[in-house]
Amino acid sequence: MKLTRKLFATGCMFILLTQAAAAQQVLTLEQAIDLGLKNNYDIRMARNDAEVAANDMAYANFAFAPRINGTAAKTWSTTATKQEFGNGNKRDTSGLKNRQWQASVNLNWTLFDGLKMFATRQRFQAIEVLGELSVKNQVENTIADIINSYYNIAQQKQQLRALAEQMDISNERVKLSDAKFQTGLAPKTDWLQAKVDYNAQRAMWLRQQTTIEQSKAALNQLLAIADESTNYDVLDTIPVNLSLSYGAILENLSNSNPQLQVARQNLEISRITLKERFGDFFPVLSFNSAYNFNQSRASAAVNQFSPVFNQNRGFNYGFSATVPIFNGLNAHRQMKAAKLDIQYQQLSLDNQYSQVNLLLRNAFRDYEYYKQALTLEEESVELARENVMVALERFRQGVSTTLEVKEAQESLELAAYRLIQARYNTKVAETELMRLKGGLLK
Repeated sequence: MKLTRKLFATGCMFILLTQAAAAQQVLTLEQAIDLGLKNNYDIRMARNDAEVAANDMAYANFAFAPRINGTAAKTWSTTATKQEFGNGNKRDTSGLKNRQWQASVNLNWTLFDGLKMFATRQRFQAIEVLGELSVKNQVENTIADIINSYYNIAQQKQQLRALAEQMDISNERVKLSDAKFQTGLAPKTDWLQAKVDYNAQRAMWLRQQTTIEQSKAALNQLLAIADESTNYDVLDTIPVNLSLSYGAILENLSNSNPQLQVARQNLEISRITLKERFGDFFPVLSFNSAYNFNQSRASAAVNQFSPVFNQNRGFNYGFSATVPIFNGLNAHRQMKAAKLDIQYQQLSLDNQYSQVNLLLRNAFRDYEYYKQALTLEEESVELARENVMVALERFRQGVSTTLEVKEAQESLELAAYRLIQARYNTKVAETELMRLKGGLLK
């Protein structure tokens, strides 16, 4: 028991000294998610698309407003005219200058277009909703990625701690083997093998540190922060919710899953587009009005009947109707394309629903399996750790060989690896279930 306490006290002290030397600030999962929601590039691009849709919707009601256009022009002209008549008279009007003003205001107000204007406004509203749903879907996916990436670092840290424990055991083997060799109770090969195993584990420990830094860089990419900003630490515990039920997750899934919501909204937009295309078969009734102003001024008259100054202005209004008779069957083509798009979006929705259900079933099977594996591996680690302690004590007393200690040590190493993987995989399955449910934002 003294050896056990000493061994694990040494391991804990080793890790504490390593962490103290690093002097790193701890980044919690909540802080990581908050940074990701603010900085992640995919979320920011999705929000930009949503803002574009919202901007279009802000002007949707102006589809009912009249169109007013104004034009104005001023023209300067200089003419040179020479004429000779049959009676011998001649006329020279060289250098005649003329200025002309033109201005008009035209109003066109569509009163009826087969209700196409209303369908267009509905489509803008649906696109705005689609943008919000797309942002929600991207946020759910990004949060899931951040959670998995964060706890991947945590499991890598746990692997580092397990390797530190293995190094302590190997170091104890080295000391015991050396003591036995010095007293002639064991061959030098036992010491050499123990030293080789210790060096191999130290190399793995160094490699594991590199893996942790690489995992942090992957998390940094999700958080959209510089790769150099890795001077932080994460919590090395992986909390797992072991009480999820399949029925609770499946309940109302079609209305809570963001992917299904996006697919359903795309179908709704296709149906509204069909209404727009249907309006192309109706006549368009418009109200038209215009105010015109023309003024011209010449420096001299060409003849006695031509004016030097001329001005016209007037106001007119009326109604016009445009009746579609034949346009190369373009309206029929667009109508058929809209109907085909509805069929496509319906198939896409059905396919998405099938995929979500498949992902849900598989994720829950993984969740159930890793929950059971987690319980088994926790017991296995405790048994393997006790086995190592017994083997070391037997080796110290000279009633076992170094091979027995090495086998016990390898069993502990594999059991610890399986336990860490089971805990992490359980968390990944839990996160996937919540992502499919659309519950990561709640």
